[in-house]
Amino acid sequence: MPLIDFKSEALALKDQLVAWRRDLHRHPELGFQEVRTSGLVAQHLRDLGIEVQTGVGKTGVIGVLEGERPGAVVMLRFDMDALPIREENQTDYVSQNPGVMHACGHDAHTAIGMGIAQLASKHRARLNGTLKFVFQPAEEGCGGALSMIHDGALESPRPQVALGLHVWNEAPLGRAEIGAGAVMAAAGVFEILVKGKGGHGAQPHLTVDALLAGSAIVNALQTIVARNVSPRETAVVTVGAFHAGDAFNVIADTAALTGTFRSFDSATHELLGRRIREVAEATARALGATAEVDVRPVSPATVNDAAVAATVREIAAQVLGRDQVSPDQFTMGSEDMSEFLERVPGCFFFLGSRNEAKGLSAPHHNPRFDIDEDVLPLGVAILVQAAVHYLSG
Repeated sequence: MPLIDFKSEALALKDQLVAWRRDLHRHPELGFQEVRTSGLVAQHLRDLGIEVQTGVGKTGVIGVLEGERPGAVVMLRFDMDALPIREENQTDYVSQNPGVMHACGHDAHTAIGMGIAQLASKHRARLNGTLKFVFQPAEEGCGGALSMIHDGALESPRPQVALGLHVWNEAPLGRAEIGAGAVMAAAGVFEILVKGKGGHGAQPHLTVDALLAGSAIVNALQTIVARNVSPRETAVVTVGAFHAGDAFNVIADTAALTGTFRSFDSATHELLGRRIREVAEATARALGATAEVDVRPVSPATVNDAAVAATVREIAAQVLGRDQVSPDQFTMGSEDMSEFLERVPGCFFFLGSRNEAKGLSAPHHNPRFDIDEDVLPLGVAILVQAAVHYLSG
């Protein structure tokens, strides 16, 4: 197929990409509540003549664009959900949904997906194979990818390659990080309920202090990475919340702890979950209390296929310049794009969206998070060119 200048076409689409992204940013929706968002996406795909399936994984949308000739099936995935954060930005597109905010860039991902659909449908007559657009709900720890997979997202047709991106405020605008192998960590969550015996603050000898036992558990959990995990492996155990007690002179009878654990290696991940349970139960018991521990997975490690990553890296170099592309993609953050990549070889990469000169440097999941929207056409150009490369065999 003759080359199409997708970068120029994507740049020409920038105003529309920005308009979509800002509309989505004004109207953020939490996981499995993306009714408005999925409705906009589905209608846009229908208007382009793309076959649409809605309600996949509750609020997910799938679009299937058939080329004029047989060929490969390429999946492009875009997440749609927002976070339970009250936005603190002062913009004309600030969230209109109190307490909910696109603080991770999923509004940008959705806009990029809509842009790719527009460009691809424009050139349908020149395409081989099938593009499968997967607009996913509930990425933020709610299992949206698995929900879509259980609803058949990877069937009829089954993709041979899966591609996706994440705008990334840890990198400057126009820089792509595209790694091979494990690039994002597996994540798990734990909940610990410590039970003691409450009583008067002046009579501790008559009680079993659940707050004290919980505090000891917080400290003891930090020994897992330090003393149980091999120094050759990377791991994190974090207690993110601790709730105990209601009054200054009452010894708490219960304490509730929640947290996360992260690693790249499956054996290490199993070790972390097992030791969290053992350490919490043993520490509570040593202090006369008990601990009920619930440990469960959130998502596996995100693993890029080396050959696909190399191809995407080369295409990104054509769009951004070779000096703007790096294989150094690594974070202890997690992504449930991993569920798709466990089943289909592919690549999920980071595309820099930070611009400190414009004051756009707040980290992800921050109430002041925002991006340089010049990243939008760059994301469109890289992903559509990579998809066409695989469609063309």
